[in-house]
Formats: sequence, structure tokens, C-alpha cells
Amino acid sequence: MNRKIIISGGGTGGHIFPALSIAREIRKRDPEASLLFVGAKGKMEMEKIPAAGFPIIGLPVEGLRRKMIHRNITVFIKLIISMAKAMRILRTFRPDLVIGVGGYASGPILGMALMKKIPYVIQEQNSYAGITNRILGSKAARIFVAYPGMNRYFPEQKIIFSGNPVREEVSHEHAKAAEAYQHFGIPAGKPVILLLGGSQGAATINQSILNHLGLIEGENVHILWQTGKLYHRQIEEELKDKDLRNLTFVDFIDRMDLVYKLASVIVSRSGACTLSELCCVGKPVILVPSPNVAEDHQTRNAMALVKNNAAILIRDADAVSLLIPEALKLVKNERNKSVLAENCKKMAMTGSTKTIVDEIFNLMHVK
Repeated sequence: MNRKIIISGGGTGGHIFPALSIAREIRKRDPEASLLFVGAKGKMEMEKIPAAGFPIIGLPVEGLRRKMIHRNITVFIKLIISMAKAMRILRTFRPDLVIGVGGYASGPILGMALMKKIPYVIQEQNSYAGITNRILGSKAARIFVAYPGMNRYFPEQKIIFSGNPVREEVSHEHAKAAEAYQHFGIPAGKPVILLLGGSQGAATINQSILNHLGLIEGENVHILWQTGKLYHRQIEEELKDKDLRNLTFVDFIDRMDLVYKLASVIVSRSGACTLSELCCVGKPVILVPSPNVAEDHQTRNAMALVKNNAAILIRDADAVSLLIPEALKLVKNERNKSVLAENCKKMAMTGSTKTIVDEIFNLMHVK
């Protein structure tokens, strides 16, 4: 039997990477399964999903513009067009199941699946469920969550506490340190502070580095900095005449196994999937929650680690002045690094992808 599954969502790595983990596990168990991704035109899934070997169709859907309300007329028109296109996709592909992982494209495809009475599941990564998932959750076959207390958003009988899937490449146990240093052009053995602002970048984290170039220059440490695609060209222009012997900056890092191998300290936003990965990595972490998210859920995510002495939290408002000095202080403190890393590793949830696919196959009556 050729089973057909649609996986919908994206917009950020936090939605795309779990989706790819689920797709790869399905393909591994059932090589004959037909998988189709549905994403949002112009978003990073339209590049990342085909690169991973899966087909994708883009919808013109966009998010609401809170600061430019007059432009929401266009947003609603694109939503209607997206819903019509989603219906055509369902009629043509005729999936047995739809998986929504969050992001702009999930709403139209899950909404149309509901209308056509096609079973669907939701993978909710965050501790705070958005309005679309809350509405669609009542009719979902299953809802996979990573945080306790999600019954305040979803019917309790449909919730499965799975944790968030993480990328296979997050595992760095078999990576070679020498290869890692060589790959990034960093002197072997030098302590490395890794700064991650997410796939698109984080303005505050970027500015904190730019404000402390002089301080960084005087330290025996190497800064490996993912600027994000949105900011890379601007930062490249700003640093073109600087002598950056102990700083490397790139727009996006693909070899996560290598970068996690050499990182002595990691600075990051606290998106749910990012935290799931960082716990699996088990390195000392400084978290700078994004203030630009609903219900400040990144701070809630981060506090789960901070309360267990598994991470240090610096508020976004304080990061420009405090982040780099704190990171430089931590990288020299072997005892603190060891305690943070050990506690972080204890919080890792393994087997999330397997749990999700087990249940998906149960729903589809796959042995």
C-alpha cells in the first residue's frame, strides 16, 4: 500500500528541522510512503526541504502585520488564495494523514484537511500554543507536545508528551575535533564561544558582539558567530576593514555536528526546538530569550533550564551590555561550565521522533 502523508509548516528552523526529522523517520520505516511538504512561498523551507530530498509546494500565505494594519487586507487575500490552493493539493495528492508542525502554511492545509475529514496531527513545539493550533487542536487526531500543562490549550485525551524531534546532525559524539577546527579555520585547541541567533539571526545578539569587538580582541578565545541571513550583508559591510583574528562570522551553519564538537560555551535564543537540541548537546549555555514572541514563551522555555541550574539567562534588554562579558567570564570558569553542561544533559528528552512516528503509524494502522 502506497501511503501518502503531507507535512506542513515552516518559516524558521524551529519548525523545519523537526519536520525533516519526522519525514526521515517515516521514510526509513516505509520507503514506499509518498511524502509531500507544503510550506510558505519565500520562506526558508522552500530551499531547505528540496535540499533534503523531499518535494514541496509553496502557498502565498503570510502572517498578520501588527505594525502595518492597513497591509492586512493583502494578508487576508493571500490567506483565501492559500486555502483554495491547499484544497487543490488535498484533492490531487489525496493524503491518508496530514502533519502540521507550525508556521504560516500549517493553518490553511490543516483547516482544509478538517473540511475534507482527512485525519491530521499537530506537533506543538512551544510551551505556548498559538491561536491557529488551539482552534485546530480540538479536531486533531493527536497533539504531540514538549512541555507539561498543555491541556490548558488542547483536549487532554489527545495529547502525547513526546518532546521535540532534533536533527540527527546535532549528535557530535563521533565528530573529530581536528576536523571541526579545520572546517571553521580556528586554531586547534582554542576555546570557542558559539553564538547562534537562529536561522534568521538575532539583532540583539549581533549588536552585543559589535559593541565588544575591542574586548574580544584581547581574549584568548575564538568567537564563532552565526549572524543569520537577514543581517549578514550588513555585518559584513561593517566589519570589512577590521582585523578579526579571533572572530569568525557566517550567515548560516550547516555542520552542526562539528560546531557543537568544538563549542566551549553556546549563546542562543531559547526557541523550544533549539533548547531540545542544546539539551542533547550538553554544553554550557547562555540563553537570551527573544522578546518578539507571543506570551513571552521563550522566557518560559528558558526558565525550565535556569531553574535546574542548566543554563544562564540574560534578558534581551540587558544583552548588549552584559552578554559578551558574561560569556567571556563563563568560558574561563571550568567548574561552572561543568555543572551547567551536566545539568543541561540531564534534561534531554531522547526518542522524540520515534515516539511521534510510532503514533502516526498506529493511526494509519501501519505495522
